[in-house]
Amino acid sequence: MKTSGVLRFALAAALIAITAILLQARGRTEVIARRLPLSSFPAQLGNWSGTDIPLDKETLEVLGPGDFLVRGYQDPASDLAYVDLFLAYFPSQRTGDTIHSPQHCLPGAGWNPEENSRVTLSLPGHGPFPANRYVISKAGARKLVLYWYWAHDRGVASEYWAKYYLVKDAIRMNRSDGALVRMTADMFPGETPNAAQQRILPFASDVVPLLDDYIPR
Repeated sequence: MKTSGVLRFALAAALIAITAILLQARGRTEVIARRLPLSSFPAQLGNWSGTDIPLDKETLEVLGPGDFLVRGYQDPASDLAYVDLFLAYFPSQRTGDTIHSPQHCLPGAGWNPEENSRVTLSLPGHGPFPANRYVISKAGARKLVLYWYWAHDRGVASEYWAKYYLVKDAIRMNRSDGALVRMTADMFPGETPNAAQQRILPFASDVVPLLDDYIPR
């Protein structure tokens, strides 16, 4: 692992530890917001039809206590054709069970990172917010991944800023809930990340306006 990677990992681990200490130091009973379960997230989004993809026991153990949805959506009329949607919601992160960055788990699944950048998304029902754009490859196949952290109607790209807001919201609202939103689509041979992003945005535009019902404000 490169030095920069080691430093990032150490910083993330330190932030997680500090976050857990600060959250556990609060004596009040935590507020658990009411919401709809992710299993009830619409399987039909416009022309998109979704099929659930079950998570195995090992993956669930790694993710920790939370509510998760993995669903593949298809639209025969779209040039995107297929996109994987992953939603991970944690009602409480006081015990140190915090959101895992896709940049840690995807390489572990054999995908090699080709590009990692930040983009600004402007989607219906929400002001512009930053997201991560991640290009990965394996055995000649390439995928575009868009992901961001979402809590209390706020989207951020940085896991460090997500930890900052986690502590801030715990102090201000007595809540430590939060989520990860991730969308993954195959890229065409020779396709640029910008072109692939434009293909995935209509699907993202169908998803984001619904998030507040499942990931509460």
